[in-house]
Amino acid sequence: MNDSQTMTTGPLPEAGHHHKSSFLALTIASVGVVYGDIGTSPIYAFREALRPAMEDGILARSEVIGLVSLIFWSLTIVVTIKYIIFVLRADNNGEGGTLSLMALAQKAYGRRTLAIFLLGIIGAALFYGDAILTPAMSIISSLEGLSLITTAFDPYIIPLAIIIIGILFSVQRHGTARVGVLFGPICIVWFLVLAGLGAIHIADDPDIMWAFSPHYALGFLFEHGWLAFIVLGAVFLAVTGAEGLYADMGHFGRGPIRAAWIWLVFPALVINYFGQGAMVLAHPDAIANPFFLMAPEGWLVPLVILTTMATVIASQAVITGAFSLTQQAVQLGLLPRMVITRTSESQAGQIYVPAVNMFLFIGVIFLVLGFQSSANLSHAYGVAVTGTMCVTSMLFYVIVRRIWKFSRAAAIATVAPFLFIELAFLSANLTKLLNGAYVPLLLGAALVIVMWTWRRGNRIVKDKTRRESMKLEELLEMLKKSPPVRVPGTAIFLTNDPEVAPPALFHNLKHNKVLHERLIMLSVFTSSYPRVSEENRAKVEKIDDDVTLVILNFGYMETPNVPRALARLKKQGLKFDIMTTSFFLGRRTIVPDRRSGMPRWQDKLFIALNRNATNATDFFQIPTGRVVELGAQVTV
Repeated sequence: MNDSQTMTTGPLPEAGHHHKSSFLALTIASVGVVYGDIGTSPIYAFREALRPAMEDGILARSEVIGLVSLIFWSLTIVVTIKYIIFVLRADNNGEGGTLSLMALAQKAYGRRTLAIFLLGIIGAALFYGDAILTPAMSIISSLEGLSLITTAFDPYIIPLAIIIIGILFSVQRHGTARVGVLFGPICIVWFLVLAGLGAIHIADDPDIMWAFSPHYALGFLFEHGWLAFIVLGAVFLAVTGAEGLYADMGHFGRGPIRAAWIWLVFPALVINYFGQGAMVLAHPDAIANPFFLMAPEGWLVPLVILTTMATVIASQAVITGAFSLTQQAVQLGLLPRMVITRTSESQAGQIYVPAVNMFLFIGVIFLVLGFQSSANLSHAYGVAVTGTMCVTSMLFYVIVRRIWKFSRAAAIATVAPFLFIELAFLSANLTKLLNGAYVPLLLGAALVIVMWTWRRGNRIVKDKTRRESMKLEELLEMLKKSPPVRVPGTAIFLTNDPEVAPPALFHNLKHNKVLHERLIMLSVFTSSYPRVSEENRAKVEKIDDDVTLVILNFGYMETPNVPRALARLKKQGLKFDIMTTSFFLGRRTIVPDRRSGMPRWQDKLFIALNRNATNATDFFQIPTGRVVELGAQVTV
């Protein structure tokens, strides 16, 4: 870890995260971003749930009603009750998502705990799996509607999917602010079309309305044994994207997200699934692709076009989520520093991470070429999402118990039903392990190893540096007794430990044998809050007549801008011209050591991650012409 690596510090008062837009505008925008993923589930969820139920060649009416009932109650319990009513209340100063929940749980305990940390990085790793699977699954499933127009389109579905995916990822560097304006209205049209198609076909067989009764859902589960367990894995496809409700809370607020679900999204989804069920009851041959066969004559092509637009929007939502998650992970010290570019001056959430964009693009193309169809991809899709939901429930228990002050019995009674259902879904999806479910598990395991290695390696380097370094106060006492040559100007030394003399300071004395007239020891910390108010951004402490300690705090949702933060310290008496100030950074070369606390392979992985980390100068937005880097070799 370099001297300038950000560290995590305790809680600080956070600036209010406000939205100037109206409630209605935020609600419309949330429809496009938050519900794009779950909104495209009707394309394939009911179809995939029907496949295993048809294995015996006969599909009874009660089975169709039971499947629709399972989907309805899954949406009701997992999405409406768990996320809309409960989990959205567990915000970290307005922010949601796995890492936000992890940070909130850590604050609830008042210390770092290994179990919560592992849950957080497992949830984050599985989200990346979801971000790769969603574009592949959604875009292929939408284009498969072309096969119903004519089978001549079959050879072109995969090439078309690759072209659309290529365009989607190539435009990310330009930002999605302008395109995002269209997301909400298009998705509103999409949900209205879902409701309209469903309403038309419910009349095909009104008996489908019995699906509102949980009796049919439970009856299907108890009567079909192992087959019902397999079907659960497909039923879960109906609630994929529910995690987005929580992850995107910081962008829109819980009110607009709740309003969009209750008044538009949930009714539209329910009506559509009931319509698909009624159509299959009346026309059993529609089982091949019930969603697209709902289209009235002559409307199939417009439906395919609208579906493709909706799936691209759903894909954009998870890509943006992956960018935001990466920013949080970097700030929390779970991943190496990366280039993070802001694509909008007014919207903080509009960022672009080139490395993650390329990683997702390669992963999506690999899945499209490897699985070839949405039916094959469905085997892998559920594991990543169910795993993330299970992690959310476990972390949510900590919030309910520690922050909401529920008794242990009440906390268990609140969380256990959700966790039980999600574990059942997860177990059902794991039965598809050899059919593709291993993909998100392998990806998640790889990312967990990367995060664990980065965190563990940095801790080893920090501990070793601390043992080999001198206390800052001791060094200053030595310099008073044997003062070096002083040169005009101000020097800023970045350090990750304000109590220890920066290694760059030692090397400057050793090689240049001079010190500037004014010295600033600068530490940059990451708060467990998403954003830090300007009033709490910095702490300035006068250590000596010519030595000042400055601690800058940034939230894990913020991009550190050191020059801007320092410029605002003039009110606290810290006056200097940043364009005539020298920044001294320590650049460490990491080499493996058999005596380190990590295995050899982990040493090599940590060294590779450290080598490819973004330069601290760029990450902290320090003028490159004002930086002096002093190298040192450190063993791990």
